[in-house]
Amino acid sequence: MKMREQKTSDNIEKLSQSLDIKVNKRKVVPTFKTKEVVFLLLLTSVIGLAMGSLVTYNVVLKGEKVDDELQEFITNYDYIVDNYYGEVDKTKLIDSAIAGMLNTLDKNSSYVGGSDTNFSIYLEGTYKGTGIQVYNDEDNNVVIYAVFEGTPASKAGLKAGDIIVKLNDKDTTNMSISDFSDLVKKQDGSFNITYRRDGVDKTIKLKVDTVELKSVSSKVIEEDNKKIGYIRTTIFANNTYEQFKKELDSLEEKDIDSLIIDLRGNSGGHLSAAEEIISLFLDSSHPIYQIKTKDNQSKYYSTGKETKDYKIVILMDGNSASASEVVTSALKEQYGAVTVGEKSYGKGTVQELQTLPNGEQYKLTTKSWLTSKGEVIDGKGIEPDYKVSLDEKYSEDPTDENDNQLQKAIELLK
Repeated sequence: MKMREQKTSDNIEKLSQSLDIKVNKRKVVPTFKTKEVVFLLLLTSVIGLAMGSLVTYNVVLKGEKVDDELQEFITNYDYIVDNYYGEVDKTKLIDSAIAGMLNTLDKNSSYVGGSDTNFSIYLEGTYKGTGIQVYNDEDNNVVIYAVFEGTPASKAGLKAGDIIVKLNDKDTTNMSISDFSDLVKKQDGSFNITYRRDGVDKTIKLKVDTVELKSVSSKVIEEDNKKIGYIRTTIFANNTYEQFKKELDSLEEKDIDSLIIDLRGNSGGHLSAAEEIISLFLDSSHPIYQIKTKDNQSKYYSTGKETKDYKIVILMDGNSASASEVVTSALKEQYGAVTVGEKSYGKGTVQELQTLPNGEQYKLTTKSWLTSKGEVIDGKGIEPDYKVSLDEKYSEDPTDENDNQLQKAIELLK
């Protein structure tokens, strides 16, 4: 099993500064007080990021009633734009204010940035690129962190640790990841990459292609004449369900006796993907979670046609969150799955991703969710049936034998 270096969505942002992805590195710092920030939320819904002239049109020419607080913001917004001594980037002004508004809400409501950020790309599951992730080392070299299997970069022989020194004729020494990503995105079709490995430089040709991010892997573990299926999911992206079903079908074709679902380090993703995966194990008579809004509370059921009959153990840890907890709680309460590891994160809220007219995005918490039996897990997490802390030996040598949480799951299924 591969080492789990990335355990949270924050880590996803850290390591996903890809050769192919322009990472929005712009830090958005609130420039308004809380009261002014609230005004801006109302403003953006009315003017859709339009500027002063449209504000005047909407609130004066159309005769719409504006309360005193919103009028106070409009007055100050116009004053800032008209009187600031330098040039005002109105888009950044709006972005900063939106970020400030979200910062006054819960911790899961946040400004994301452009639709080409890594957050969006990981949730989408595919993107146009070559299939590598890069970072700046201490000497500001552009270094490959990871290479996705089956991608142009993988086929070209690039490996983690390779230093990118040139793109076509452009020297990339001391280049930031953001600038490097911008440079790659400007390439049309194929281009040359010069990389350094063990002190030797080599130039290869790469091409841009559709890269599918793989979020599911599986294998069969044979113990005491038992075939134990193992399936790991790292995120719930748009294409995770298809990958999960394919791997599960493959395991079942190999006549597995039981199944381990590894959700350690899985920080969540699309609730719909979690719902589809749960439905692979439970028929439609089973509730799988409940949604609570400001006005009502609704119970949601599996859409599956059958309930599996083999034993399931779920591996989880403190970074198993959100959609991971939906899957864990549903299979625990409705299927009888056993859980092993550490208490889960405890994220019982649902966010919606909103895209602004200029392509920028933000997440807003709009609902909370409860388990199928109505249990609240937000801020509490899910306690494992068998509490097992991961042995330090695994960090030093990440093998199945040193993974004591996995070994506990195997023991329970033998």
